[in-house]
Amino acid sequence: MHAGRTVFAQLMDFLPLRTFGACVARYRGDYKVRAFSCLDQFRTLAFAQLTHRESLRDIETALRAMQPKLYHAGFRSAIARTTLAEANERRDWRIYADFAHELIAIARGLYADDDLGLELTQTVYALDATTIDLCLSLFPWAHFRRAAGAIKLHTLLDLRGNIPSVIAITAGRIAELTILDQLAVEPGAIYVMDRGYLGFRRLYALAQAGGFFVLRSRERLQHARVYSHPIDRTTGLRSDQTIRLTGPRTQFAYPGHLRRVRFVDATLPRSFTFLTNHVSAPALTIAALYKLRWQVELFFKWIKQHLRIQAFYGTSENAVKTQVWTAMTVYVLVAIVKKRLALPLPLYTILQILSVTLFEKTPLVQLLTHAAADNLAVADANQLPLFDL
Repeated sequence: MHAGRTVFAQLMDFLPLRTFGACVARYRGDYKVRAFSCLDQFRTLAFAQLTHRESLRDIETALRAMQPKLYHAGFRSAIARTTLAEANERRDWRIYADFAHELIAIARGLYADDDLGLELTQTVYALDATTIDLCLSLFPWAHFRRAAGAIKLHTLLDLRGNIPSVIAITAGRIAELTILDQLAVEPGAIYVMDRGYLGFRRLYALAQAGGFFVLRSRERLQHARVYSHPIDRTTGLRSDQTIRLTGPRTQFAYPGHLRRVRFVDATLPRSFTFLTNHVSAPALTIAALYKLRWQVELFFKWIKQHLRIQAFYGTSENAVKTQVWTAMTVYVLVAIVKKRLALPLPLYTILQILSVTLFEKTPLVQLLTHAAADNLAVADANQLPLFDL
C-alpha cells in the first residue's frame, strides 16, 4: 500500500537497503555516528540530485521547507549543511561506489536482453572519458594543466541499456589510455573505443585475455597487407584487409595480425578506418559497432546536463567522488525504475516528473504511468495551425 507514502519514499523502495548496509559496514561508515547516518547522507544527496540543488545551503533550505514531510520521506535526522559537509568530507566515498556497482549489476541484468540492432549475442561496451573542469585553487588535488584543474570520468558503458559498467575518477592529467591497465577484460565481449586508446601493447593484452576491440586507426599507421577480403562497394565499404604492423615499435607491441576495415559514410560524407581483432564479424558490422560508440558521448552529455556533477558541494577528493558516485546511483536507480515499471518514458522525462513530485503522496506507478499516457496522447494529437488564415 502506498497510502500516506511520498514519491521519494516509494523511489527508495527500489534500493537494496540491506546491501547498502553491508557497504557501510565494510568501511565502518556509521562508526560512532549518533545522528545523520550514511543512509541519511545518501538520501540527502539523492534528493539534491533529483531536485537539482545548487549548494549545501540550497539543500538545507529546500529540506527545511519540507520539514513536516521529511519523516514520511524516510529522513530520520534533521538536515544541516555543516553536518552534510562534514559527512561528505569524512565518510569513505567507496561506500557509495560499492553500492553503485551493486545497482549496476541489477540494472545490467534487467537490460541484458535489449536489442542492439545488430546480430550479436556478445556484450558490447563503449569505453571513453570526459573531463570536468575544476578551479585548481579550490581543488588542488585535481591537477590537469599548470593553471587549471580537472577530473576525468572514465566510463565503460554497456550499450544494452546504456548502463555504466565501470567508472573510474582520476585527476585530469591522467591519460585515457591508462585505464586499459585497470580493466578486467570480459572474455568474448567487444570493446569499442576512439583513437585515444590506440596503444598496441595494451590492445594485445586485451586480445590475449579473450576480448575483442574495435577502434579507429591512425591515418599513417605503418602496416603491411597480408590478405584482402572481398567487399561490396555499394554498401560504403572500401576495403577489408588482414594486416600486420611494421612500425619499429608497434610490430613488437602487437605481434599478431589485425583486421583493417575502411568505410565511407555517405551521410557525412566522411571516410573511417577501423582496426579490430574480430575476424568473424561482417565488415559492415564492424562499422556499425563503431557508430554505436556515439552512445557514450550522449551519456556524458546527458549526465552533465541532468545530474549535479559539475558544481560540487565540497572541495576535497572524497567529497567530489561521493557526489559523483551518488549521481551515478541516481541515474542507475531511475533506469531500474523505468525497466521494472515497463515505462515508455525516456529517463529525462522521468527525472523531470520526479523533480517536482518527490513529496507528493501519489502511487509512483500511477504517477509515471499517467505521465506516459499523457505523453503518448500529446504525440498522437493533431498539430494545430500556427496562424488562423
